Amino acid sequence: MSELKEKLFSEFPPVTTDEWMAKITADLKGVPFEKKLIWKTNEGFEVKPFYREEDIQDLKSIKSLPGEFPFVRGTKKDNNWDVRQDIEVEDFAAANKKALDLLNKGITSLGFSFKKDKITAENIALLLSGIVAESVELNFRTCLSGATKLLGILTSYLKAAGADLSKCYGSVNYDVFKNPLLKGYKAEDWSDEAIEVLNAAAELPKFRVLAVNAMLLNNSGAYISQELGYALAWGNDLLAKLTEKGLSVDEVAKRIKFNFGVSSNYFMEIAKFRTARWLWAQIVAQYNPACDCSAKMDAHAITSKWNMTIYDAHVNLLRTQTEAMSAAIAGVNSITVLPFDDVYQNSDDFSERIARNQQLLLKEECHFDKVADPAAGSYYVEVLTSSLADVAWKLFLEVEEAGGFTTLADKGQIQNAVNASAIARQKAVATRREVLLGTNQFPNFTEVAGDKIKKNSECGCGCGCGDEKAVPTLNNSRGSSEFEALRLATEKSGNTPKVFMLTIGNLAMRLARSQFSSNFFGCAGYKVIDNLGFETVEAGVEAAVKAGANIVVLCSSDDEYVDFAPAAFKAINGRAEFVVAGAPECMEDLKTQGITQFINVRSNVLETLKTFNAKLGIA
Repeated sequence: MSELKEKLFSEFPPVTTDEWMAKITADLKGVPFEKKLIWKTNEGFEVKPFYREEDIQDLKSIKSLPGEFPFVRGTKKDNNWDVRQDIEVEDFAAANKKALDLLNKGITSLGFSFKKDKITAENIALLLSGIVAESVELNFRTCLSGATKLLGILTSYLKAAGADLSKCYGSVNYDVFKNPLLKGYKAEDWSDEAIEVLNAAAELPKFRVLAVNAMLLNNSGAYISQELGYALAWGNDLLAKLTEKGLSVDEVAKRIKFNFGVSSNYFMEIAKFRTARWLWAQIVAQYNPACDCSAKMDAHAITSKWNMTIYDAHVNLLRTQTEAMSAAIAGVNSITVLPFDDVYQNSDDFSERIARNQQLLLKEECHFDKVADPAAGSYYVEVLTSSLADVAWKLFLEVEEAGGFTTLADKGQIQNAVNASAIARQKAVATRREVLLGTNQFPNFTEVAGDKIKKNSECGCGCGCGDEKAVPTLNNSRGSSEFEALRLATEKSGNTPKVFMLTIGNLAMRLARSQFSSNFFGCAGYKVIDNLGFETVEAGVEAAVKAGANIVVLCSSDDEYVDFAPAAFKAINGRAEFVVAGAPECMEDLKTQGITQFINVRSNVLETLKTFNAKLGIA
């Protein structure tokens, strides 16, 4: 290999980091490197524009192989993952029929969700009829108090069916922190009930029955470092409290399943799962397990709901595809890709089929399952892994020093921290620093979405969220929620405002500002009337009035605004709202003449559009 390397690169002399920096500094022409090219992440650390081999030489994350402790490169030597699809069960016979059909279409992991009053031996037998339990991952979600009963019935059914219990694998989603996080009342002492659940699963050694549902944090707008740091603290609380009750760390750790969300932050999500396995292994190791295998994290990835949108919903396919790729490359155990229409209706056969095929394409055509940890050795991903580990570990330690996850969740501090991040992200969406394509940038102007909304996706927990709460709960609003509410209000008003682009003067500037302004007002569902250009301001105003414009946007160059803006404002004479596109140097002078409305890249798009809705009488 060294000879080949020498042959390939002997003609290219090495370039040092100092030489790269000298070239970059020269090209920046005096602009500070740190200001222009260093990226400050939401996770709290900085990212450089380029990395070199020297940046990863001392990193601990590169020392192990796939399947080796601390499992940063994966818990196994291959990269095969289970393709999962969940079924909301109302009719158990119908759910069984659907499950059998899914197994013939490439699904290798089934998730069933039903209410605890439906847990009977007859229903479970009907649900699992014809399913070979040793060959498919079986996952169940029900109410907390139903988990023990479900496991007992499930064990009895599998025995009666002649299944080899040692080969049956899956999970029961017993989540002790759903109460404070979603319902608003304290978890308090949950350890005795958790031990009952573990005892009920005693004959199902490969069933993970203690859930760390970090996707609840992800779907509520948490930053990646928060989802990771809090998930580790969540898992550690399960270990700490149950080992204090006399259970061994091996008994507990092998029963924990981590359910993470996965967002569109492509490389950071790859790093997240690598970091999660690494840090979790370190935590478990502190309890002195009998086997390193107890430190292997079982990670399930679910594509995020926070960035899904109702308008231009097919863009959700792009989001979920990159999210599934991140999770697959990172080596998770299983993946659920949510259908693109999940946030506004009960998904149909078409959207579910596409969601399945998104994973199957990654396996069967892209062969992502053939290479373990393909991101290993990437200078960028390795540095992200190490940097994310630092900030997540710091947060984990802060939670532990404050009393642990239960204590902070019962005080509402976890929820408040995540909700604060969600508010910051909502503001970033409002100002377009975080882009949701089709919603706050490049919307489909003619789309009408009100009729397709069949369900409210903001809180699907069925937990009585309107009840009085002892502690704050997570806010389940998506990133696009406020923009969607704004646009739906426009739809329901029955009187769509018309926005007229008064384009004049400098050709390049008027076209650029017209496009910007069209996208700006299109986010509220207004009808945009664009134009090639007018010879005079008066001609443009006359055309706008004739078109019945509610808003006239002047699009020209900064220099020309000095004359065009006052002339247009005077010609309109209050017959429509007048807006200047841009932030010209003459802005203050124009304001003294009564021109007060400007839109530009620094505008808060959401708040500006809310103001226009109010002015135009749209509630």
